[in-house]
Amino acid sequence: MKLIDGKKIAAEIRADLKEKGKKLLDEKGIIPCIALLLVGDNPASKIYVKMKDKASKEVGFKSIILDKPSDTSEEEVLAIVNKWNNDPEVHGILVQLPLPKHIDEQKVITSISPSKDVDGFHPENMGRLVLGLPGFVPCTPAGIVELINRSVDNVKGKHLVVVGRSNIVGKPIANLMYQKNKQANATVTICHTGTDNIAKYTRQADILIAAMGVPEAMTNDQVKEGAVVIDVGVNRVDAPETEKGYRLCGDVDFENVKDKTEAITPVPGGVGPMTIAMLMRNTYLSAAGEIEY
Repeated sequence: MKLIDGKKIAAEIRADLKEKGKKLLDEKGIIPCIALLLVGDNPASKIYVKMKDKASKEVGFKSIILDKPSDTSEEEVLAIVNKWNNDPEVHGILVQLPLPKHIDEQKVITSISPSKDVDGFHPENMGRLVLGLPGFVPCTPAGIVELINRSVDNVKGKHLVVVGRSNIVGKPIANLMYQKNKQANATVTICHTGTDNIAKYTRQADILIAAMGVPEAMTNDQVKEGAVVIDVGVNRVDAPETEKGYRLCGDVDFENVKDKTEAITPVPGGVGPMTIAMLMRNTYLSAAGEIEY
């Protein structure tokens, strides 16, 4: 069993981006800049924004953080996004989700210019992804592609099973992995809550991506011997014996599954660090003008 070290791979990507950022500054005088909008006081969102700001500083990028109260109107949020859309020094825009209930999330996402949508959630970027055209790929699926390709010699023809059909992970990763290119070309099956006997499919998977959001739901008997397992879930479960009173776990029963696998991601330390690394990559791509719209 090989442990897929997302922290290490993400650190390598950040180091590469730091060098590319220096070159971009030297040659064109451009510093990649990401603007982050946080609305409300969601504790997890505050942590995520702080992590993104830290990563941005680490690679030498500029970050703008705007922290607004939960009663901020939808009109004001849209006005902030529009201002950043028209600011040539802002290369990436990220509105931290979830937003307060009185704000239409899809309306806000759609208001972001596709060429600055470094989260990859705009319908145009999603459409480009499905068609195999250049565009910003959602960060978690982009990170998963990196992890798979650094863990599997040749993805072509492998049976890849995705459990989960969210817009953030399940749908985009399924679409990415059947594209006809060197990083993909797999045979893809996608399972979800409407699938009868999910284990029938997961036991066939050469590569299994668990993205259900259910703690340790993927058990030993559902995994094929020698599979590569990518665990996207980050779940908090009670653990009174620990100092914090809880522990983090994935959607896979790691301790009981790991020895059956060829390679597996841990939680934490697997997919999570890759998401932020890919956000930084998308910001660099935007600043460097490497994706044409």
